[in-house]
Order: sequence, then structure tokens, then C-alpha cells
Amino acid sequence: MSITKDTVKKISKLSRIASNEKFEDNMIKDLNAILKFVEQLNEVKIDNVEPLNSTVDQELIKRDDTVSLMNEKKDILSNSPEDNDDFYVVPKVIE
Repeated sequence: MSITKDTVKKISKLSRIASNEKFEDNMIKDLNAILKFVEQLNEVKIDNVEPLNSTVDQELIKRDDTVSLMNEKKDILSNSPEDNDDFYVVPKVIE
């Protein structure tokens, strides 16, 4: 399969991309190169080859999924310079 000028014009129209002669010539060359590469990939023999999840032969470390309390209001407010039960109080910056 090869890409023709008519195919590029149709793709340009469908994707609403403005085209000219130079653009069409470049697209024909690029798309044909991509299709040639895909055809090369189709020639590769992949019988009896198992798919990979990762190139590293290592199992992921698993940990227990435990619920813990974090960022509780009272703990955060204990770091405030002034005592207040509802807000984090800091010195005034803008006068």
C-alpha cells in the first residue's frame, strides 16, 4: 500500500489541515516511510514469544494496604505560632 496525492488531500480535508504542493509531497514521503516500517515489523517472526510486562526480571514489592490517620486538624494546628482551635494563625504580613 502506498500513499498518493489524493489520499493526502482527503486526509487534509478530513483533519481540516491546509495543504499545498510542498506539504503534500512531504506528507507522501513521510507516510510512505511509516508504512514501509510497519511492513518490516509485520515480517518479524514472533511465534512462541511471550509478551513482556517489563524488561527487568523482578517482582514488585507488595505492602499491606492499611488505613492510617494523617493530617488531622488538631495535629496541624498544634504547629501554629498562636493558639487557636479553628485556624492556623501566622503573623500579619501585609499592612
